[in-house]
Amino acid sequence: MSGTLNKVMLIGHLGDEVKMHYFEGGGCVGRFPLATNETYTSKQTNERVTNVEWHNIVLRNKAAEICEKYLTKGDKVYLEGRIKTRKWQDDSGNDRYSTEIQVSEFTFLSTKKESGATTNLASPSIKTEAPKAKTQPKSASIGDDDLPF
Repeated sequence: MSGTLNKVMLIGHLGDEVKMHYFEGGGCVGRFPLATNETYTSKQTNERVTNVEWHNIVLRNKAAEICEKYLTKGDKVYLEGRIKTRKWQDDSGNDRYSTEIQVSEFTFLSTKKESGATTNLASPSIKTEAPKAKTQPKSASIGDDDLPF
């Protein structure tokens, strides 16, 4: 195989509300932290140990607006995208790096009942592709039996 692949698939919970930034040309970017966890039993202590990993999520345009409208802190979501590392300078002029997940597709996994949301969705699972920002219902939802953990 001569090509390369940069693909990320995550299932996790929003750590905060979607923060939006709007541009002059009409475009926008939405950002939020996503928490994923790994649970295992320690062989030394026989106790359950949970490690949480935080991911910086970035959505653009219509996908960002949909997430801002329907997602709230704590909601469970499935995301697909790619890893992007950005280099920037802080106030002191030091080079800083941040790694983000740039989302191309997502599906809501929390139902209205689970999240306590008052929005009226026809289906709790919505799949959107960015940057085209098409919205279509997901044909097969991901159940607990299909999850790898």
